[in-house]
Amino acid sequence: MTDKPFEIGVSSFADTYPNPETGERISDEQRLANLLEEIELADKVGLDVFGVGEHHRPDFAASSPATILAAAAATTKNIRLTSAVTVLSTDDPVRVFQQFATVDLISHGRAELTAGRGSFTESYPLFGYDLDDYDELFEEKLDLLLTVRENERVTWAGNHRAGINNRGVYPRPAQEQLPVWIGVGGNPASVERAGRLGLPLIVAIIGGAPARFVPLVDYYRQSAAAAGRDPRSLPVAINSHTFIADDSRDAADDAQPVRSAPLAAGRAPRRLPGRSSGENPLRVRTVRARPVRRPDRRGATAARRRDARHRTPGHEGGPARP
Repeated sequence: MTDKPFEIGVSSFADTYPNPETGERISDEQRLANLLEEIELADKVGLDVFGVGEHHRPDFAASSPATILAAAAATTKNIRLTSAVTVLSTDDPVRVFQQFATVDLISHGRAELTAGRGSFTESYPLFGYDLDDYDELFEEKLDLLLTVRENERVTWAGNHRAGINNRGVYPRPAQEQLPVWIGVGGNPASVERAGRLGLPLIVAIIGGAPARFVPLVDYYRQSAAAAGRDPRSLPVAINSHTFIADDSRDAADDAQPVRSAPLAAGRAPRRLPGRSSGENPLRVRTVRARPVRRPDRRGATAARRRDARHRTPGHEGGPARP
């Protein structure tokens, strides 16, 4: 995180959906090569942050964000590199910390980590976890992640992972403290937890008007204040699907087939009980922003607002963090 009042970036799941016009599907190898080019270009044109998501499905090539970000760290100079998100519930927090600390060292202090529970559920059976433990897994593993972040030597005990007795966790990051954000899709309990712990918040707007998520952000700040924290010091971000072209009409026309293809193929995120991410995800929104030419235009822009007290018109469609 920097001292800028507002940041704009891009995030990607490295999707490999078939081209809606030709039906051709890009290979995972080529998609990852394109993704690394995109990150390099984002750095060169001056974007602030690039995020890589985590999925374990045939239509996404990014299952290991830290690996991709480590490769990008060696070829970029200024852009911050983050997961978007790390599915912490089904990973080992110690390894997650070590991986992102390594990215931080390679990038000379540009790594961040966004922890979340995921809008897809394929990682739970894949790694041997029960969806009935959905909430408890995240809370416990977040506790361990923050414990490791705060302490070089760790003593910890939980229910879903073997305990740790005074063991050192290495390497330590280049930054004094590795930034950890919490990614949420609309669950008030997740928002309350982030505020109570004083962790920066990213709201994933999969569909619907950003204004519908204002009550969540208000609740986040109220929760932070109730825990004795200063809400004005906590960054807030939004992350939403965005397609950028020279003209709003062209952007909408060009984006619609691409946006429709995943859902037509039955690839919409599975909604979990109590979760809400807005309206019809096919709704197209455009952003008035300087066009950025990228090798592959799939992805989501991130406009990350740092000053929670000010709104900046025209950036409602991208990750925004205060």
